[in-house]
Amino acid sequence: MEQALEIEEGQVFSMPSKTLTDAHFLFFSGLTGDNHPIHYDVEYAKSTKFGAPLAHGLLLAGMTALGGSDASFQIDGFVFIEQGSRFLKPVTVGDTIRTELTVEKIWQEGKRRFVRFATAMINQRDETVLEGFHIYQIVPRG
Repeated sequence: MEQALEIEEGQVFSMPSKTLTDAHFLFFSGLTGDNHPIHYDVEYAKSTKFGAPLAHGLLLAGMTALGGSDASFQIDGFVFIEQGSRFLKPVTVGDTIRTELTVEKIWQEGKRRFVRFATAMINQRDETVLEGFHIYQIVPRG
């Protein structure tokens, strides 16, 4: 059965915006064990050049997942293969972020089909705080 790939290069998918709170940082810290004080200790963070607790980089990278976007309803099925991220600006408690995924390339290797997305996370000031990529293998459901 031929799989339906209802996307094309250049297409952009979005995720709903989210305002980050202390709870996001503490939950991620508890889940991963990454308890560096830059992520939750307000007094410690004030003594840094950032002046406030910072979001974990991996928390932000995780918030770019394809499954959180409207693309997941247009792709038959997908398996996460690879990801890369660059962190361009700090993200702190109270920042509102949104993610966009742009289809950069669709290709086939034998019977396997792949898609590469450019990822961008943008804050409430329209500044790009993260840029990167994801590669997924497209697979039929069932």
